[in-house]
Parts: sequence; structure tokens; C-alpha cells
Amino acid sequence: MQSATARALLLFGLWIAQPAAASASDFAEWLEAFALEARQSGISQATLDAALADVERIPAVIELDRRQPKEPGDFCGYMTARLTEVRFARGRAMLREHRALLHRVSSRYGVPARVLVALWGLESNFGDYQGDYRVIGALATLAHDGRRGSLFRKQLLAALRIVDEGHQQPESLMGSWAGAMGHVQLMPTTFLDYAVDYDGDGRKDIWSSLPDAFASAANYLKRAGWRSGQSWGREVQLPAALGGDRGALAKTRSLADWRGAGVVRIDGGALPSAGMRGRIVMPAAKSPDAFLVYANFETLLRWNHSIFFGLSVGALADEISEVASLRACRR
Repeated sequence: MQSATARALLLFGLWIAQPAAASASDFAEWLEAFALEARQSGISQATLDAALADVERIPAVIELDRRQPKEPGDFCGYMTARLTEVRFARGRAMLREHRALLHRVSSRYGVPARVLVALWGLESNFGDYQGDYRVIGALATLAHDGRRGSLFRKQLLAALRIVDEGHQQPESLMGSWAGAMGHVQLMPTTFLDYAVDYDGDGRKDIWSSLPDAFASAANYLKRAGWRSGQSWGREVQLPAALGGDRGALAKTRSLADWRGAGVVRIDGGALPSAGMRGRIVMPAAKSPDAFLVYANFETLLRWNHSIFFGLSVGALADEISEVASLRACRR
């Protein structure tokens, strides 16, 4: 008779060899094999027993994964849905309410408070919706499915490590269907790399501790290349000669070069004389809306590689602090 270890290794090998979209019938066997892999990677048996005991395949997660678009096509629809007067007002209120904490975090990491509040607002609606899926169950479902199994297997191992390190209990490890967690929606591997115990209680708690959540987001952005004292970008007007040449617009140039090419601020004023460099982004194919974006915008894209997302964070941050008023999609 085969030993339990040999049987688990055989099951895991068979699962690796399967094509994508494995059926639900072998989920329990797959999970048994995965538990062995996790134990061999250093996850304690106590954690595995607690975290995997009642895990079941979640068909709704597979459906959501299949429907996930690579990038939404309607820029103005995307921005209008996210940048609302209600969100502007609430963001300003949150900036005032948490001013002292945000000032401390911003001073330490060099990321403006308005950017942290904008990320918070867009990722979880200021903590109102952090996701209602058990993260371990959702990630196990996606890892077993096979379409992106390698990616989600890493995330599942990371989620188990979060439990193993004592940052959260398995039943309280909640998040989105894809495993993003907490006030700022960090994936488990990102949590392990960047989460911070800012309040000093021994746990990195991005679910209920705003100090930990803000500091974790700021730590990520700082380490991803955020440049303290610089903006993310600005809305601009283009001269007719440049409007149709998207290849030229995509090249990174100095602000002096863009001024010389006739690019001006959205209000018609001259671009600043700071020695920064940037490129022009025109997110809508049949719209004159244009943004001159700098190095910090590229950092926002490392958080979420979506032009629409990066522009929404920058625009919301500006609206929250009343630095600028977005005109895109309002003409």
C-alpha cells in the first residue's frame, strides 16, 4: 500500500499534468497534495489543519475570473463611475479626519496623504468593501482551476504564510474573489513583501488597522520608486499638430520640450519649469483628453498596471486636496 506522502506526491504530479479547468470532483485530492507542498515549504501543520479543513471549491470565483476584462474600453464610463462628487467629499472628510496619522506616514515614506486616501477610496471605498470571500478558499479554487494555476498557487502559499506568521486567523482572512485584501487590497505575496506593522502591536493588520494599511501602501509605493516632492502628472491641452501623433506623445521628454511643442496646462497656462520628464497619455481613442504623466505615474502603474486606474488615482488625489479640477469627460 502506498504511503500518504507517496500518494500525495502522485496526485500532485497528476494535477500538474492536467490541462486547464480541472473539474470540481478532484478538488479534495488536489488540496491534499497541495497541503503536502505547503508543509514542505515550511507552513506548520497546525496552520494547514486550521486553514484547509473546510475549504471547498467556489464555482462563483471561476465565473468571475472568466469574465474579468484585461482593460475596460470606456475611459469616460470608468472615470465617471469612480470619480463622483460623493467620493470627492468623503475623501476630503477622510483626509481631515486622519490628518495627523497621514502626516506621520507621509513624512516617513514620502508619499502624499492625498495619494494614500485616493488609493484607499478606489480600492475599498474607504474600507467599506474589503471583499466578502474567504481568501484561502478563493485562491485554492483559482489555483486548482489551472487557467492561471501557477500564479494563484503562489498567492495561496503566501496567504497560508500570513496565517502561519500570526497576522490573521484563517476565518478572518477575507478579501476579493481574486485574493486582494484589506483597506488597500494587497495580494498575499505583496503583503508579505511590503506590509508594515506601523502601530507596533506585533501584527501586520491591513484589515482593521488604518496605521498598518496606510503605511503598507506607502511602503509599497516608496519601494516601487515614488519620488518624494513630485506630482503624478497633470491634465493638459495639446496643439493640433500633436493631437494625432500618438507615437510622438508616448516618448518621454523634458517639460521644456513639451512647452516648446505647444503643450499647455488644461487651463491654458504654461507648464512649470521644473526639470522633470514625462510622456503624454490619451486614454480615449476618440477624445482630446490628454495627460502629461511623470515618474510617479509609472509607480502607480506598478500598483495596478492599468492606465485608467493610474489616472483615476491621480485625479482623485488632486480633487480630494483641491489641487486641480478634472475636466476630462466633462466637455
